[in-house]
Parts: sequence; structure tokens; C-alpha cells
Amino acid sequence: TAILKGPEDKVNLTCSHTVSSYDRILWYQQSAQNTALKLIGYVRYTSPTVEDSFKGRFDVSGDAAANKMAYLHFPKVPEAEDSAVYFCAVSEAQCFTIPSLLYKNPL
Repeated sequence: TAILKGPEDKVNLTCSHTVSSYDRILWYQQSAQNTALKLIGYVRYTSPTVEDSFKGRFDVSGDAAANKMAYLHFPKVPEAEDSAVYFCAVSEAQCFTIPSLLYKNPL
């Protein structure tokens, strides 16, 4: 869906899903200048995380597990560089350990 907003308009995007085992909703940005998908941040259960490069420009919130909704909010007035395609994705959180990272290897 294309959203056209003026300089003073508030911008909020909503994402929802119906997969019962998925507890993480992620937000991505794809700009015309750089077609690679950049991770903005995500909500795991109700805990939001915003990547350092997007802090102050975007907020994420919601409940990815119970009501299966997440929101992407532009706290500042959107700038020209914020004109992009925004994607959301859902996933099942997976915890794993990489054994090599548990030990300090001598130089």
C-alpha cells in the first residue's frame, strides 16, 4: 500500500500475523538508493529493539506473541531519505550457542 504524507503528518505502520508459534515481528526498509533490505528493528513478545543506525528516527512497539501486532512509528517529521518501501516479517525466535564464542582463544 502506498502512503503519501505531508511534512507534518504523523506516520505509523501496522503489521499483524496469525501464526501461533511466531513471537517476533521485524521491520525492514528498502530505499530507492539502496535496494538491500535494512533491518530497522523488531519486537520480540512485547520487547522492542531498534538498530543503532535507526535510533531516533524510528520506534517499534507491539505484542508479537499475544495479539500478534507490531507498529513502526516515525517519532520525527519524516525526511526525504525516509521515503522507502517498508516490509514486516515474522519469525519464531531461536536460541542457540556458538561454542567457539564461549572461550577466549590465545593470540
